[in-house]
Amino acid sequence: MIKVKEINDDAIIDIKVNKNFFLMSKDSLYTIFKHLLKNESESENLQNILTKKFEELSEFERCFYTLTLLVSEIEKNALSNKELFKEKEISEPGDPNYVEVK
Repeated sequence: MIKVKEINDDAIIDIKVNKNFFLMSKDSLYTIFKHLLKNESESENLQNILTKKFEELSEFERCFYTLTLLVSEIEKNALSNKELFKEKEISEPGDPNYVEVK
């Protein structure tokens, strides 16, 4: 038998993340989202995530759900402190200086 360390069930852990980690998390979330759309219908996957218990979701649905919560929490914390974010304008399709990302 071996001993392992496990976080307590009632533990709340505060971590600090930087912009790069946030962007990597968003990119991972988008990658999983694309995978979910590729393999089944979009509405079915999103319905599963919204209606099924976590244990009943596929591994990709569980990853998507978990990363969604993580990214959402990072954004919520950043937006609660105005010193942590800035607003900027980005071009949209149809704007004169819009450049399509490839």
